[in-house]
Amino acid sequence: MAIPRSQTPASEGNPPEVEAAFQAVPEEMVSEIVEGELHVSPRPARPHTTAASNLGGLLFGPFKLGKDGPGGWVILDEPELHLGPRPDKIVPDLAGWRRERMADAVGGDDAPAFYDLAPDWACEVLSERTRRFDRVKKMRTYAREGVRHVWLVEPVAQTLEVFRLEGGQWVLAGVYEGDEKVRAEPFEAIELDLAQVWAG
Repeated sequence: MAIPRSQTPASEGNPPEVEAAFQAVPEEMVSEIVEGELHVSPRPARPHTTAASNLGGLLFGPFKLGKDGPGGWVILDEPELHLGPRPDKIVPDLAGWRRERMADAVGGDDAPAFYDLAPDWACEVLSERTRRFDRVKKMRTYAREGVRHVWLVEPVAQTLEVFRLEGGQWVLAGVYEGDEKVRAEPFEAIELDLAQVWAG
């Protein structure tokens, strides 16, 4: 699914030529601006798409709908986030907000296509093309904006890394692999079967 790009005027913080290039990127590509630089990547490959879709499905029922779980979350696929004063414009594979922080997730017809409230949790599914960008620049942005947890998923290696923000620094809270069954924060209320994340 193509990511709808916001049609807001160019920010004072990002160079006008970067904002113009961001708007001009074809819809079949993923465009992001981090630290004033444009990053463009192709749509994800199949392992990436499968893992992101499966993980979102596993979390959606218990945490968004409260089915066999506690509820209390808004979980979205590929939301466009505008964070910080420039702003940085990034697209995590999945993001979640505690419901009390985002009471009106849907908004009306006049709501912007992006979200300017930093999520409580973000998930990046890594690939060869995006691994360094996700691990360095996006993680740095998430820390700056106070995102409490980030998951890094490697679909080919079948690994999950769980990070917690403490004192502005990332702390590795857990590393899991293969077909392990895990309780990973901030979603430790349910047991997550990783084999279902990688399933085709």
